[in-house]
Amino acid sequence: MKTTKFLSLLLTATITLASCGDDENDNFISHDNGGGSSVNSNKNTSGPAEAQYRLEFPKLKGENSVVIVHKAILNKNTKNEGVNYCVEWDYNIHAQRWSCYQMYSSINYHSSYNVSRYSADNDGSLSSTCQYPNDPDLPAAYRFTTDPFKYSGFDHGHICPSADRLRATECNYQTFFITNMQPQYMNFNGSNRDSQINERSPWFRLETKVRDWVALGDTLYVCKGGTIDKSDNIIKYLGSGVNKIPVPKYFFVALLSKKGSTYEAIGFKMEHLSDYSSQKPLSEYAVSIDALEQWANIDFFCNLPDDIENSVEKSYSLKKWGLQ
Repeated sequence: MKTTKFLSLLLTATITLASCGDDENDNFISHDNGGGSSVNSNKNTSGPAEAQYRLEFPKLKGENSVVIVHKAILNKNTKNEGVNYCVEWDYNIHAQRWSCYQMYSSINYHSSYNVSRYSADNDGSLSSTCQYPNDPDLPAAYRFTTDPFKYSGFDHGHICPSADRLRATECNYQTFFITNMQPQYMNFNGSNRDSQINERSPWFRLETKVRDWVALGDTLYVCKGGTIDKSDNIIKYLGSGVNKIPVPKYFFVALLSKKGSTYEAIGFKMEHLSDYSSQKPLSEYAVSIDALEQWANIDFFCNLPDDIENSVEKSYSLKKWGLQ
């Protein structure tokens, strides 16, 4: 299976990169500031040259992190190639801090126009032919030698979902890289065969809504992840040594919808539970981006001009997101 050569770099390194053409709906601030001011005091100033100013990117943590940019064919009919999704991987913690990506009509799921999800035997080998392979663009020194998820009782929880990338085989395959995974309980991930149990999972239901919300604007910018930085926000650890990974106690989703020069944003914070006794409305998990930032200690949508960022992050409208 074809896998393009991607970009990986340590944020502390200085690397000269050749410029690349922009993919559809990149909306870098240097190209489109939505009518706001040009002042941007907290934008990324380091990182992958082809991606650091994308609107879905949060402020890069740096330190012990590596940023991985996956590029692929995003639509099998149009052959549109661009950034599929990006990951910030902490090589000390052995976990991803977040995956971020864009959603728009030409790459969004459509029942009559999709490819099958990638599947293979999960033999724990982390080879390119197993279901959850090592990421070829994670430096070899930081790759897993065995799969810590296997037989752990936790699912390989996609952060950029397979179902968000069904317009071409290559981009779907990339969502199965282990760098795009976090350990998730079955009933949180929504992989239970009992549909009624799945429907009580806030994560499962929110992932479905995200695909619906693409229609609210021109582009939906998504950043998702689990809590890995504080021991209080970690349930337990799986594996040992280089294969030791944390199980997040919480998961988060930050969304920014752009329609013309208008932006709307909303955040979600969800406790990672093994069972859900009832179905709570998604509105009960909703928070402003400002509140999510303070809790997660991540500066989301930092590449927006300051005036737009300050406006959209301070509050949210449940009605505009169809949650009221």
